Amino acid sequence: MDKTVAICTLGCKVNQYESEAVLEQFIRLGYQVVDFSEAASVYVVNTCTVTHLSDRKSRQMIRRAKQQNPHSVLIVMGCYAQIEPDAVAAIPGVDLVLGTAERSRAAAMAESLMEAAGPLNLVAETACDFEPLTIDGSAQEHTRAVLKVQDGCNQFCSYCIIPYARGRIRSRSISDTVLEAKRLVAAGFSELVLTGIHLASWGKDSGEGTLLTLLYALSEIDGLERIRLGSLEPTLCDDAFVSGAASLPKVCHHFHLSLQSGCDKTLRRMNRKYTAEDYRQAVMRIRALMPDAAITTDVIVGFPQETEAEFAETFRFLEDISLCDVHVFKFSPRKGTPAATMAGQVAPAVKEERSRRLIGQAAKKNEMFARGFLAKEEPVLFEQQVRPGVYEGKTTQYLTVHVASEQDLTGLIKPVCIRAYQDGVLTGTLL
Repeated sequence: MDKTVAICTLGCKVNQYESEAVLEQFIRLGYQVVDFSEAASVYVVNTCTVTHLSDRKSRQMIRRAKQQNPHSVLIVMGCYAQIEPDAVAAIPGVDLVLGTAERSRAAAMAESLMEAAGPLNLVAETACDFEPLTIDGSAQEHTRAVLKVQDGCNQFCSYCIIPYARGRIRSRSISDTVLEAKRLVAAGFSELVLTGIHLASWGKDSGEGTLLTLLYALSEIDGLERIRLGSLEPTLCDDAFVSGAASLPKVCHHFHLSLQSGCDKTLRRMNRKYTAEDYRQAVMRIRALMPDAAITTDVIVGFPQETEAEFAETFRFLEDISLCDVHVFKFSPRKGTPAATMAGQVAPAVKEERSRRLIGQAAKKNEMFARGFLAKEEPVLFEQQVRPGVYEGKTTQYLTVHVASEQDLTGLIKPVCIRAYQDGVLTGTLL
């Protein structure tokens, strides 16, 4: 039998990690990984359900897989499969539905399904413990590795379905995290990206400390040069966390702090657990100790009942605090969440107009931040050759840098003097 596997990953970095863990299971069983556009004996679709558009994309990719090889085994897992398992199982050609648990047995179950008939739906309640998925980097093609350290969310923001798909918070133990981090460093990765569904809650369920405790432990690993943090809540960034992170040279000066709105009334309807002033204070703490830090965020426009005055408050707030990048999302009602049935749904044209305004504002702030590094020396982790003799890498702030070099720089961290900026890319010379 042709033992080939292809995977399609939709959604967040947590999904990316889980997909890689599943791919490595297949590799250990002798499977060759092929592109999702090619014919394969096994297809895995790791779904997302953050919006109804994510659901639709998930269904499209499920159907596409079976069209490419009608005789393949088709496994569907992830958040959409967890929320709508019966709908997924009803799609013609689906063989196994896993949801957000049981992924550690995916490859073994795929082999047992080769002769089975009909879909096997193994979706149950969301997991209570941290699922023992692991990676060693064998399926990765990047210079940084994603390391999942947390799952689940207890926040229940009014627009978000993810707590229902992922369950309550679960933290990976320090010992297990350090063990996997050491494996990844031994495999050649010098930067690790810590990720979770609600990363800021790490340790709250386990009693092992806080996210800062984990950062201290990881910082002791020889050969690990950079620790990059995934999305955080502003409530995490108190004096203790910020001063602790600033004291650790390996922690990247790049903080993605979810804002969602700069208007307190909107934040209350969203069931966010902070005010705009709380967010401002978190930003000020970071900048006081790490003035070169990149602070990025997410903002939702057109949330139910968002008036023009409320949007203007968000616009002014972002103008004032000058974050280096803003990911703008137009509110999309998600079935099963309180926000989906709120009165005062905002017209699509209004959402579009507000989105354009924030995107334009963010582009100017991003360029201003990047230009602030001109003539400065920055360590750059090089990822790939973008054209003959030119290599692309990232600074600790996650700014893109191009450098000309006859030496292969892939995977190396080198000091670079930043010389120019154009179209979102910094250009520099090796020192």
